[in-house]
Amino acid sequence: MEPRIQYAKTSDGVNIAFFTEGEGMPFVNVPGAPMSNVQRQRKMPRLREALAFAAARYKLVAFDRRGFGHSQRDVDDFSLDKLLLDVEAVVDHLALETFALFAPILAGPIGIAYAARHPDRVSHLVLMNSFASGAAFWQSPRTRAFRALRESDWDTYTEAMARFVFDDPAEGAGFFRESATPENARKFMDATELFDASGLLPEVKCPTLVIHLAEELIDPGADEIRRLAAGITGASLGVVSDVASMLQAVETFLAGEQAAPAAASVEASAVRTILFTDVEGSTALTQRLGDAKAREVLREHERTVRGALAAHGGSEVKAMGDGFMASFGSAARALECAVAIQRAFVEWNAGVGARHASPLQVRIGLNAGEPIAEEDPSGRGDLFGTAVIAAARIAAQAQGGEILVSDVVRQLVAGKGFLFASRGKTALRGFDDPVEVYEVRWQEEEG
Repeated sequence: MEPRIQYAKTSDGVNIAFFTEGEGMPFVNVPGAPMSNVQRQRKMPRLREALAFAAARYKLVAFDRRGFGHSQRDVDDFSLDKLLLDVEAVVDHLALETFALFAPILAGPIGIAYAARHPDRVSHLVLMNSFASGAAFWQSPRTRAFRALRESDWDTYTEAMARFVFDDPAEGAGFFRESATPENARKFMDATELFDASGLLPEVKCPTLVIHLAEELIDPGADEIRRLAAGITGASLGVVSDVASMLQAVETFLAGEQAAPAAASVEASAVRTILFTDVEGSTALTQRLGDAKAREVLREHERTVRGALAAHGGSEVKAMGDGFMASFGSAARALECAVAIQRAFVEWNAGVGARHASPLQVRIGLNAGEPIAEEDPSGRGDLFGTAVIAAARIAAQAQGGEILVSDVVRQLVAGKGFLFASRGKTALRGFDDPVEVYEVRWQEEEG
């Protein structure tokens, strides 16, 4: 049974169509696609999966922006300030005190502006394939091509969009017809080029996850996504390849922020996979670039690792200046996270000279076992024991760009599609017996 469409009136008198579904933490979805129709969007495969996922875990709130779908159509002002009124009308009508805000693609500036102006109401902000500056967003090769098609031939544009997002092109054509008039659609997308929430990025104080769903129809590019994440203090950056991974990243992000503090008592944990990262040559990097520029480069390591942890279900145990220690309940997800980190740095290094000051070469090591969990003197949860020490020693054996694992990890992920090459028995400092270490052939696994 489809949820009932309701209406909220904005402060400037526009009726906004919305629905709610599910129970729990309010999760407000700001429409970010070029078209919006809350009733027909359930027939879009990509959106259907996302909506069902959200409604099963949270109180999903979805609405049509003004001029689209079932909202009032006779409007012609799609400025950022006007679209913010749509969000305000819906959340105020529902009397939501706090809520998570999901602002994908063209809705990014709306989410940023609302979170900055209402820090007491937005508990979490998720931005996917989005931007702060519309002028910068529409300059990527993919978005320029998208805009050119829209401007040259509206019918061809809608047909191409329908084939991309719908299993049934006829269903897609109906969605576009019932979403907006060509005039309103053009006015809205033209308005997005004038959106600029760049000055508000430092004012976003809530936990923020910036997701790059690569190779989507509307993809602003990795550099624009990184700039967005860099502008928000403490934001995590997640790079994912499909909708399922994106949804997992969102769930992990929301659950992580709500997780209860670690127990104060010392206790033995279940089997965990421990991951260490370490930036190769970080001291030389500082000497070469100076403190300020080196810190900018190291911040990229922090954003990338934290984003990968959020996307793959990892828990950050501690950051150590030029490295991280993290814990996973799944060895496979830990390895997937390690591979995602190395791939992200390959992409980063490709931009050195033109866009970045210095390459980043990161060592990664993993081991699995039953660490001891307890609070450290500052009250933060920490992990100790042989399993942790071995993971750190294995990471120290790696070269920049390598992932090394213990035989325990290799056996735990048997049959999961990972490729390994034995590095033989390796003497680890502090261990009496040599340990069998394997290199993950992640570049071969990619191709």
